[in-house]
Amino acid sequence: MPGMTETNQPVHSFFCPRRKRNVWRLTTRVLFLIFITSCATSPPPPKRQPGHPKPYKVFGKWYQPLPHSNGFRQRGLASWYGRDFHGKKTSNGENYNMYAMTAAHKTLPLGTYVRVYNLENHRQVKVRINDRGPFVRGRIIDLSYTAASKLGVVGPGTAKVEVVALGTPVSGDITRQAYKQPDYYSGNFTFQVGAFIDRDNAQAHKRKLAQRFQNAHITVYDNGTRVYYRVRVGKATTLAQAVKFEAYLIQNGFPDAFLVAE
Repeated sequence: MPGMTETNQPVHSFFCPRRKRNVWRLTTRVLFLIFITSCATSPPPPKRQPGHPKPYKVFGKWYQPLPHSNGFRQRGLASWYGRDFHGKKTSNGENYNMYAMTAAHKTLPLGTYVRVYNLENHRQVKVRINDRGPFVRGRIIDLSYTAASKLGVVGPGTAKVEVVALGTPVSGDITRQAYKQPDYYSGNFTFQVGAFIDRDNAQAHKRKLAQRFQNAHITVYDNGTRVYYRVRVGKATTLAQAVKFEAYLIQNGFPDAFLVAE
């Protein structure tokens, strides 16, 4: 073959058993070092702040959702997502509808309404946050197809915008201009201490917890592909009480316990 010469010398290649063993050892060591390095550089989860939702991790980066949207204002790039995600589950459990006026944001409370200003053409829209994202550097909000179309973002793909939180509409009527900021400091709080796929296991865990805590109960969550049985205990009417009891649970055998509003 071109570029090759014949020789009567023995051929020492990877087919040699000794070299093959050496190469295998070297490869194993390299893979082990890569594994150790990746583990060492993986950032730990942030310490959860009292009253804040549980942080989540995407593409190796942690995000801490905000406890409320009061006074929130942000500038950056808006993008949009459409048909490839149409009908798929969003972060709040809804099916994504590319024709609805919704958007994804990394940290705003789900259910928050925001006004999005296009700083380039001065158009504006109001959308509801029902998903998480976008997880691309520099982008602050992912709009539905319809919202992006009205804002003039579909053609260029991105646009410089300002996002201003409005809160939640009074009486659920988004056609009115009246919005209110949710009260995150009082209400009905409880504490999730476990989630099970098997209902019997969840019931057994609830019975065991009922011997120690009040208001032991199960809530059912269906994400469209699987049903989860969430076991919760306790009750509080103020955020201060809830934070204190959450800390008690974590210190007494339930390190993954977290408070939820019901």
